[in-house]
Amino acid sequence: MIRYVIKRILTIIPMLVVVMFIIYGIMELTPGEPARLILGTNASQEAVDQKTIELGYDKPFLVRYVNYVIHAFTGDFGTSWQTGRPVFQEVLIRFPTTIKLAAFAMVLAVCIGIPLGILSAVKQYSVFDAVGTTLAMVMASVPSFWLAMMLIILFAVKLHLLPSFGTGSFAHYILPAISMSFAEIAVLLRFTRTTMVEAIRQDYVRTARAKGQKESTVVFGHALPNALLPVVTVTGTEFCGMLGGVVTIETVFSINGCGMLIYNSILKKDIPMVTGSAIFLTTSVMLMMVVIDIIYAFIDPRIKARYAGTAKGGK
Repeated sequence: MIRYVIKRILTIIPMLVVVMFIIYGIMELTPGEPARLILGTNASQEAVDQKTIELGYDKPFLVRYVNYVIHAFTGDFGTSWQTGRPVFQEVLIRFPTTIKLAAFAMVLAVCIGIPLGILSAVKQYSVFDAVGTTLAMVMASVPSFWLAMMLIILFAVKLHLLPSFGTGSFAHYILPAISMSFAEIAVLLRFTRTTMVEAIRQDYVRTARAKGQKESTVVFGHALPNALLPVVTVTGTEFCGMLGGVVTIETVFSINGCGMLIYNSILKKDIPMVTGSAIFLTTSVMLMMVVIDIIYAFIDPRIKARYAGTAKGGK
């Protein structure tokens, strides 16, 4: 199992280098001269040329990229052009807010989507199944930004029940979390239903029923543990996807997280902040995917058996 963990961790490095190259290359194509963006349009050409040398933009792209990668692996993502503060420090301050929002939304999705998926599978072709399937299709079709604005109009403007912006209290996270979790509930509902239906049709489930075990024992004791194995992977993948999609929700609700930071940095053409924030979020997603794979390896007996066998063979 240790070999599996090490192998998964080592795969991050080449993937991260490639992702950094893509992000850095895209920002390189951004129109505008960096030194001119910092100093303003009224700056003299001599000052612009001097600033270009200070920033290192007088060097070839590959040289600047390699230097950026070397510094990034030490935690140095550069300095913001707007604030003059280290990018890593700016992102680190806002990252907990983004994580809390995504975690709250994921908890909602899991607590609603998985039970509804189980109910739809157990009551297959019933009214519950039809309602659940239809509900999943509708929820998956609703854009998150439109839902967010509708929730603000209803619960904040009309009913005055919940705040529409900021993160001052737990109530501030309710509407953003609902907006983010809506589509994820649909994904978990449909996927849980599919895996649960497949598990219920297996021979070991029919054997358990033939032995006279209670239906609740058959469903929750035999079918559910096996059906939830792939659901764990999907849940983790969707959570990582939430981190990548926080820009829209944080912008709509004026939440001072990483998404809002990226949005404001794009408007101000703060290239180091945009690049560093995107790479930071990408790295976080990759690390979370590794954690998910490790958790899946521990709960899936097939992976444990394979690496246990390999370890014994190696001895």
